[in-house]
Amino acid sequence: MSEYLPEGKRSLSRENLNILSSPNLLREAARQDTILEAKAVLCDSAHNLTVDLGCMKGVIPREEGAIGIRDGSVRDIAVISRVNRPVCFTVTEFRTDERGREYALLSRERAQRLCLDNYIATLRKGDVIPAKITHLESFGAFADIGCGIVALLPIDAISVSRIEHPRERFSAGMDIRAVVRSIENGRISLSHKELLGTWEENVAAFRAGETVSGIVRSVENYGAFVELAPNLAGLAESKEGVCAGQQASVYIKSIIPDKMKIKLIIIDTFDYQYNPQPPRYFLEKNHIDRFLYSPENCRKRVETVF
Repeated sequence: MSEYLPEGKRSLSRENLNILSSPNLLREAARQDTILEAKAVLCDSAHNLTVDLGCMKGVIPREEGAIGIRDGSVRDIAVISRVNRPVCFTVTEFRTDERGREYALLSRERAQRLCLDNYIATLRKGDVIPAKITHLESFGAFADIGCGIVALLPIDAISVSRIEHPRERFSAGMDIRAVVRSIENGRISLSHKELLGTWEENVAAFRAGETVSGIVRSVENYGAFVELAPNLAGLAESKEGVCAGQQASVYIKSIIPDKMKIKLIIIDTFDYQYNPQPPRYFLEKNHIDRFLYSPENCRKRVETVF
């Protein structure tokens, strides 16, 4: 298992649980600067985190709670929000409380710096990496790419089919894969749509003459764009009462690869509650230099070069 996974991916691993069950193994982990993970159960009034290590109590002092807490560039909410969630850390030392009970001092900041130096600093544009959605904003999704270090996935990079809000694709805590889109001043921006398949890969699941389900993404004066898959949409003829955000039953009138078009007829629409499911990925590689979405013989070329 990689040392630098998103928080929550290590907690239940056999190696992690084994170390947390033994004070002696915990001491050895401290000597080796091993990154471990356990649940934060309390944040006191001084914003120190208490962590349940199993064999003893762990404490992450406020200033060790995350990179940036010490110098004030990161707000304390980054620490407070970890309560009842897994946190990664290294063990820095052991102490004894007023009752004579041993406890461990921990550093989440140290784990994050190890992650930055030994993993994130080695990433290149086009690398495909595991990530975990942490929270959603109207402009994009934030994802943990290792040890609680967060990168932005802009809304326009989530899928080829346009969406109004990232909650239409993701929910907090969802495990995804993402592509390193850019690296600027140590900050990483992610992309996702390149993993969801080309136009041809997506359209292969559909045939002219079929009636299938879709989601109305936008309504224009010349018709409605209906999403058939996250990376595939078609244009339906105008129909009264159709609104963006509705689910639709659509008849596939024709599929035209050289124009990258799908012509649809809306049969019926109804209101729809988003219930994001884990994405289906077409690409399983660990790196991608180029993604050609459009068919080779298409008049329009849609391509991403990393």
